[in-house]
Amino acid sequence: MSKQNNQLYWKKNLQYLAVLLLIWFVVSYGCGILFVDELDNIRFGGFKLGFWFAQQGSIYVFVLLIFVYVYLMNKLDRKYNVEED
Repeated sequence: MSKQNNQLYWKKNLQYLAVLLLIWFVVSYGCGILFVDELDNIRFGGFKLGFWFAQQGSIYVFVLLIFVYVYLMNKLDRKYNVEED
C-alpha cells in the first residue's frame, strides 16, 4: 500500500473510532447519568429506562458498536486491499 493510501486508511479508521466512541460516551454518560431523570419516566422491561441504561444498556450498546466497528473495518480493508486471509 502506498504512503498516501496508508494515510487515508488510518484517517478513516480514526474517524470510525471517534464517531463510535462518541456514540458510546453519549449512551453511557448521557443516558446513564445526565439524562437519567428524563429517561426514568419511561419503562423498559419493567425498569426505569435511565436505570436500565446505567446498568445494562451502555454495555449492550458497547458490544453492538464492536460489531459495527468490525463490519466497517472489514469494508475498509477490502477497499484498500489489506484484508486478512
